[in-house]
Amino acid sequence: MEKLLLYYLNVLFLIFSFSPSPAQPCSDSVVTDSLIHHYLENGAFKVGYNDPRWEMYCDSLIATCPNIAVAYREKAIPYIKFGDFGKAMLLEDQAVSLDPQQWIDYRAFLKCIFTRDYEGALKDFEQAEIYHPMASIMDHFYPFYQGLCHLELGNYQKAEQYLRQDVYAQRKSRAKGIHFNTYFYLGVVFYEMKKYSLAEKYLKMCLSIYEQHPDANYYLARCQLKKQKFNTALNYLKQAKEYMQEGFTYNEDNIVYSSYPHQITTYEIEEEIDKINTIRIH
Repeated sequence: MEKLLLYYLNVLFLIFSFSPSPAQPCSDSVVTDSLIHHYLENGAFKVGYNDPRWEMYCDSLIATCPNIAVAYREKAIPYIKFGDFGKAMLLEDQAVSLDPQQWIDYRAFLKCIFTRDYEGALKDFEQAEIYHPMASIMDHFYPFYQGLCHLELGNYQKAEQYLRQDVYAQRKSRAKGIHFNTYFYLGVVFYEMKKYSLAEKYLKMCLSIYEQHPDANYYLARCQLKKQKFNTALNYLKQAKEYMQEGFTYNEDNIVYSSYPHQITTYEIEEEIDKINTIRIH
């Protein structure tokens, strides 16, 4: 009870010590920039989202000027990191309602990767493309995530279409080459379409960039099983298990907070190994 009282007293202190005067409305960009600098850049960002003062600073900013979208977005961060997506998305919705051009693509990303609201993500990305044609969010162009949404919805041809758009966008704008996970997901899409030779082609392209990709090795094994190549499949599965045990993953920034579409587990690898061993015994 004392901690809760102290929290609200601190919030009130911050509000009254740095509130805009009537002559400085919250619609004034100079005022809002100053408030963001005070409460976020010199406040929340310095203590980190694990500190309860992070939310206190965000609440103070919201109480001072409730029309600043970034305050809601930053307040949502701890909830996202700790898996409370219900509370996080309410805050993200508020941020988007105040500044859709700035935050709708981030909400689309969250819906795709964190909350698995694929239909909602597609709608948000469609709107985001109007604001920012062929833009990117979290290291990938919009079509990458649109492809993932359609993959999870079972719309495999649309998934292929968007992932090919992602390849095109990367070739047009990057000197580093194509991201290995774009190739990986193209491989998965073709696997789901039962086009195993094409699946194998793209999964090997993924491994040519990142050979320790456990999931690419796993799906390559599944392709070999479809061709009755049990020894080759077993080798890929053993590689997948070894790399996973060594800590190799998708190598995406948010992998520690949420699994990605079609991401596999050690259990699934071991299950396939057991199936092959059973077939070989008989």
